[in-house]
Amino acid sequence: MVSSTAVRTVYRLSGVAPTPEAMLDALDADLLDRLGADPHFPDVLGVPAVYITCGMEHTKAPWCEPMSHTTGITVNESVRRTAAVLLLAIDGTAYAIGCDQGYRLIPDHLKDKRFGLSFAVRQMDPNMIRGAVSKTLGQTRTDISLVPGGAPVPLLGIRDHSRIVRSLGGYLDDIPLTRSRFTRGKAVSAQGGCGLRIALGVEPEALVSDLRTIARICLEDIPHQELEFVDHIAPVSDTATLDTLDQALDDLLGRPPDGCISVSVPSEHHAAFAEATMYLAQINSTGALRSDNFDLGYVLTRARLAPPGRRLKALREGTVTLARDRRAGSTDMLAVTSALTWLEAGISLGSRRFFLMDGEWYEAGAAYVEECQTTVAALFSPSPSVSLPAWADGESENDYNNRVADGRPGWLCLDTKNVTNPLRPRDQVEICDLLAPDGTLVLVKRAGSSGPLSHLFSQARVAVELLQQSAQVRAQFIAMVARLGGGECSLPEDFTPRRIVLAVLLKNRENLTPESVFGFSQITIAQTAKALAARGVTVEVIGIPPTGGAP
Repeated sequence: MVSSTAVRTVYRLSGVAPTPEAMLDALDADLLDRLGADPHFPDVLGVPAVYITCGMEHTKAPWCEPMSHTTGITVNESVRRTAAVLLLAIDGTAYAIGCDQGYRLIPDHLKDKRFGLSFAVRQMDPNMIRGAVSKTLGQTRTDISLVPGGAPVPLLGIRDHSRIVRSLGGYLDDIPLTRSRFTRGKAVSAQGGCGLRIALGVEPEALVSDLRTIARICLEDIPHQELEFVDHIAPVSDTATLDTLDQALDDLLGRPPDGCISVSVPSEHHAAFAEATMYLAQINSTGALRSDNFDLGYVLTRARLAPPGRRLKALREGTVTLARDRRAGSTDMLAVTSALTWLEAGISLGSRRFFLMDGEWYEAGAAYVEECQTTVAALFSPSPSVSLPAWADGESENDYNNRVADGRPGWLCLDTKNVTNPLRPRDQVEICDLLAPDGTLVLVKRAGSSGPLSHLFSQARVAVELLQQSAQVRAQFIAMVARLGGGECSLPEDFTPRRIVLAVLLKNRENLTPESVFGFSQITIAQTAKALAARGVTVEVIGIPPTGGAP
């Protein structure tokens, strides 16, 4: 019995007219000819469609010959892979779905690079993210996080104004797709990057309906609040700026290498990069260089030989092919990429800094202010979990904390009750001012400037790191709580905090709000919250009301 759905990777195509002829013409005709591909034009889908199928023959597996030299035993084993790609147009938009090696038949430059990611940030459960791929501006570094069972976004450490998220995998909210209808009560997962890997309906009507639903979500739904940061960093779109950047890079490519241009693996091809043992680079030439690794020097040399104004074009049109074996045939080729997508470079226009990544330009710091404001605002709950009493004029911090603990069953005042700093035993460290019955650390501060708040935020980070990383500090803290609590307060021996509340009274200001926090403190509190979230600790900020009289 055929299943009602099948997991497929679907791409949205850019610049392709929604007709069978245009979709077929968009493919690489020479590649299709070499593979002996057969085109079909199915009517059953009820929409314009082209279906390409082919077999990829290899008379002898590439490992046979070298292994015969190693073992002295001759073995002949053949290799056969298949490929298929379905191109279809729905409501004026072209899509491509590959099967087996079919993804290699879809030219990279046609793929909408943010299609799958756009769906993911709108439909994926932000508390059940299974994996993420991100790149950091100016560092030529790719970070891959995998959490098979799913985890909240903060634990992945990807929320940063200088980090570009390329892919998200996780569990979906309930959506009206074919898979959801046939697996009620079971989690449905997806992976969204350039393409969208998801279970799609097998029957013609179901497939078309699923693609229409996905398109509607991308167009009409807004991103989850916890995932909207992904959209904050977008490629530069201003035409004049792009032209200036391209010209500056073209000029840079004409100079001898000086380290300003480095190599980075294209985001969509990490799997191919891990498997490849041979690279073919063909740039501004009829021939190709075969090498065991990506040869940055060769790529830059070929670009430098092009005339001014055409160097960047030579890289965009040049290709780097990844293959399994040096004698690569069509069966062994893993991916064909634009040479430009392997390069990262930084260009400054006045005081603005831009970085080339995956063939697109990004401005450093463009989302910095918005990301800080969003992070800070999220720390202020409309319904605070803790409500502290007013802080009277002239009342010391220690007196205030003792008064709070005395008036609340199960609370413990730990103000000035310190543990030993393992880095310098003569120094003492205060973990928190108040300990709530559920193990929440409450840090209290009255501040008239950003200085005391910076100390508060640093204290929060130090407290969490010491409790998580130092068994000595953890044991001291737990013993101190047991002693001071008189047996009524106790923590497990392996206690680490899961939650911190920062309680602040701003001197000479109205109620504490994201906007009333000092500008410098907004930056430091955003950094603190991100750092603690990556350690699995949530942060909440609450205001302490002032009062003019004695307590």
